[in-house]
Amino acid sequence: MTDTLIFNARLIDPEAGEVRPGALLLSGGRIAEVFDTPEPEVGTDRVPAPARLDAGGAFVAPGIVDIGVKVCEPGERHKESFRSAGLAAAAGGVTTMVTRPDTLPAIDTPEALEFIRRRANEAAPVNVLPMAALTKGREGREMTEIGFLMDAGAVAFTDCDHVVTDTKVLSRAMTYARSLGALVMMHPQDPGLSAGAAVTSGKFASLRGLPGVTPMAERMGLDRDIALVEMTGVRYHADQITTARALPALERAKRNGFDVTAGISMHHLTLNELDVADYRTFFKVKPPLRSEDDRQAVLEALRTGLIDIVGSFHTPQDEESKRLPYEEAASGAVGLETMLPVLLRLVHSGDLDLPTLFRAMTLNPARRLGLDCGRLSTGAPADLVLFDADKPLILDRFKLESKSKNTPFDGARLQGKVLGTWVGGQRVFG
Repeated sequence: MTDTLIFNARLIDPEAGEVRPGALLLSGGRIAEVFDTPEPEVGTDRVPAPARLDAGGAFVAPGIVDIGVKVCEPGERHKESFRSAGLAAAAGGVTTMVTRPDTLPAIDTPEALEFIRRRANEAAPVNVLPMAALTKGREGREMTEIGFLMDAGAVAFTDCDHVVTDTKVLSRAMTYARSLGALVMMHPQDPGLSAGAAVTSGKFASLRGLPGVTPMAERMGLDRDIALVEMTGVRYHADQITTARALPALERAKRNGFDVTAGISMHHLTLNELDVADYRTFFKVKPPLRSEDDRQAVLEALRTGLIDIVGSFHTPQDEESKRLPYEEAASGAVGLETMLPVLLRLVHSGDLDLPTLFRAMTLNPARRLGLDCGRLSTGAPADLVLFDADKPLILDRFKLESKSKNTPFDGARLQGKVLGTWVGGQRVFG
């Protein structure tokens, strides 16, 4: 592997919380040196001309660590494969995908996990870290073999949107996970209140005649989870906190010293319930889009660090499952390739700065999973993204690398284009 010098760049450093001109020397799959000058003197004997990349003043940042990606292998490969998801990730500046276990069948045994790891290594050009199911079949009745699954490479445990209703089963699973130091990721939601819901309850839901779920369902689900965290001491991550009502409970849990973090999706940061408009099913996600007041509240929580992590929650769905009446249509949207330009909307509007955004997309998820990436430091893995934050584009869903094209941003005018992606020092896009 030859050394590479990326110079004349603007470095986004989420650790230091700053953007500065500089350059990076990549060697042996890692960042060998970080320069504070955009055009450092490095001998051509070490880095010959072909391995010198002029960034042209574009931004260089750690590659995105995306927690909560659904790749539909096994069971629904026609929706997304590791190959197509990996290409989409590389095109979107995502260098590590943390995949969900809500496949057919669920990833709930060491054998299934080994299959996933082998397929990912063969097909995906980016890093793939699998999560495993917390209970067998994600049915909430019997916990999985957490220790064996960790040995097989599981980085966290989750039943995704299948909320465990049996509190005794959940407490036992959390207690066992605590003894092994495992991270448990939950979907805060009261399953009774949210059953059959298509949108958030309120005036809009009533006008459209759609079944809604109260924002209190998220608050109630989080309250229960935090009580179990207090009882068991488990490492806990709430996959998505999307309502203002849930934020005080999250703040109290952190203030009390519990090992709790929280995430949010790109869609809940940039869209609200009114975007559903006349039953546009590409805007149907889970949890449903919230009010503008909720969106502003969670955006402020991300800005202050109360919400730690932003993810795409990439959920491929084929045309047949989306071209249905709104109540019957499948939930979810793709996001691997669109996450960066969509979230740059918040930067261009002045709601977030680049270091805060990249801290939530890179450093915080890496730290939560105990990874060495997500930072621009000497010795860190050379997982990087080079992008022009101001490049305008009109998103065409049919040009996405994903097999499924279910994005709510089709036709949207965005700013931000990925120019290059590196994984372990190897350029995998651009």
